[in-house]
Amino acid sequence: MNIPAQIQRRDFLKQLSLASTAALATEGTRAWGNDIVIHPKAKADSCVLIWMAGGMAAPDTFDPKAYLPFEKGLEVKKILSTFPAIDTNVDGIKISKGLENIAQVMDRGTLIRSAVQPDLGSILHSRHQYHWHTGYVPPLTVAAPHLGAWMAKVLGPKNEVIPPFINIGQRLEGVGEKEELKAFTTAGFFGSEYGPMNLPYPEQAIQSVQPPEGMEPGRFSNRYKHFKKLIDQNPNRDQLSDFQRESMLRSMESAHRLLQSTEKDAFDLTQEPKDSYAKYGDTRFGRGCLLARRLVEKGARFIEVTTEYVPFLHWDTHENGHTTAARMKKEIDQPVAQLIQDLEAKGLLDTTLVILASEFSRDMMIEGVPGSNAQDQSRARTDKLQEMKQYGLHRHFTGGTSLAMWGGGVKGGFSYGKTANERPLMAVENPVSIEDLHATIFTAMGISPKTAYEVEKRPFFATKDGTGKAVKDIFS
Repeated sequence: MNIPAQIQRRDFLKQLSLASTAALATEGTRAWGNDIVIHPKAKADSCVLIWMAGGMAAPDTFDPKAYLPFEKGLEVKKILSTFPAIDTNVDGIKISKGLENIAQVMDRGTLIRSAVQPDLGSILHSRHQYHWHTGYVPPLTVAAPHLGAWMAKVLGPKNEVIPPFINIGQRLEGVGEKEELKAFTTAGFFGSEYGPMNLPYPEQAIQSVQPPEGMEPGRFSNRYKHFKKLIDQNPNRDQLSDFQRESMLRSMESAHRLLQSTEKDAFDLTQEPKDSYAKYGDTRFGRGCLLARRLVEKGARFIEVTTEYVPFLHWDTHENGHTTAARMKKEIDQPVAQLIQDLEAKGLLDTTLVILASEFSRDMMIEGVPGSNAQDQSRARTDKLQEMKQYGLHRHFTGGTSLAMWGGGVKGGFSYGKTANERPLMAVENPVSIEDLHATIFTAMGISPKTAYEVEKRPFFATKDGTGKAVKDIFS
């Protein structure tokens, strides 16, 4: 097996893991060949990705169009939005009914309404989620690192005790497409030490940083020492590369350090004051947003909070689209707004980049983009509405997708890009590709989009081929 070797200078990266992000602005790192990559000055030192798994329809959330209510016999081709638009606290920016709380924090953030995804031939959630999270389209000859793993690798931990990459709310066992989810929820070729700490149930997070029930801390420490020795002296150690073994040991050391620390209390949601706890709502997603806030306070580098991807559930609306979207908006509206408000109140919003995004949008008529030969996956196909389950945006649409960003140096009360007001709802102004979106996120975090590591004797870049260009217009 090929062992990934960092193209950048070893000594620099050793210092980088402990350095402040601001230091990146003045340091150069060596990329492929003899080029020197200069990292931009960081605008944020923490990142929270709020993931709307399953395909959040932009016309029913952040990019409302002409609205037609349900009516039996209504022609489907006339339907663009199934919710009316509402005002936000920013003149000229409207979003969809059901997001009233988020509407009141839009003066702190930027809307991008022109994100686009490629037509991958088959518009599958697994492929598009992999692409969004890693910047690379599968299949690949190497395992691509998740966006959070890049931050863990290049920036290192912000707090040495808190894992730099934490994934909240997504089960990797017992759900459909679990292998596909596992494929991108990893550190890829970087090694396990940069992979995520998975916390599928936020209310049980404290159990992940405690010894097993009934085991004394001293006994746990001894078990850790013996396990470490077992790995190091395993007679089959030749089956693991030195890189893999060392990465695994460092993962264990980090986990042991967390279990011995006082910072582990951040994982205990029962320690949150009752009135504050209640503001996030009684849902797994709401508790995930609360846990994310507590972890940002303790120095987490990258956190993903998801509504969870399960085929044909949540945002994966192939029928009952309007009803399901109404439920999902009720679930996310207050927790997202509360997270923004709390981070601001604690003086953390300016240095925390919060991103709300999904793998693609949805349309009532079009699968993929106009002209695509992708298979139509809607289970509510009809030309005219006959029943409520047919009302909603059921088809995967990649031609114009919305996302929102707060904090992290982005402008407040700003809208970037535009989609057409008539079908097809394509991005018609300032389209933003996955490469450019990732470059924007990396730039905010003080990482050059051209950062590269060597694997299989060639460079592997933070954005595909190092081509991503940050959308600088969104930064203040």
